[in-house]
Amino acid sequence: MVRGIPISSAGAKFGYAVETVAGTMPKTALLIPDIKSGPDLNPQPEMLDTSDLSCTEVKTFTPGLKDLSSASTYKANFTTLLKKEWAKMVAASEAAEKDDKATWFFIKLKNGDTAAYTGKPSALGIPTLEVNSVVEIDCYIAPTGEPKWIDDSITFTEPTDE
Repeated sequence: MVRGIPISSAGAKFGYAVETVAGTMPKTALLIPDIKSGPDLNPQPEMLDTSDLSCTEVKTFTPGLKDLSSASTYKANFTTLLKKEWAKMVAASEAAEKDDKATWFFIKLKNGDTAAYTGKPSALGIPTLEVNSVVEIDCYIAPTGEPKWIDDSITFTEPTDE
């Protein structure tokens, strides 16, 4: 049996960029630091019932729309750098929206595969605290466009100071 080689999440990057030209995907992104996990951006389509009176035993269905409403939570280590960079991203996204420009989000795997989608980030709240643990926070981005694999090469720039 032929098998593919599993791809590790180690070395993956997650970043964002605001359009400089409305409707044009940027080619460079700013890395969002301290992200630990991301949501499933592959939701199951809603199944629409197409059954009619001729059905006698089993209902029939056709795929409907996919619901990305639950695909918004990124878990991160709560650091001073994350807090600062996330606030900058939210401000840049809000300013861009006033000019009818979108904010793009990019996920790049270590093997080079890259996915992109547009979205709207929410400001960070207060993280949950637990005894004897690293402080983590859920960061929210509401997808506004369909996530897709892209062939474009995206260059990531890392934050420089904390």
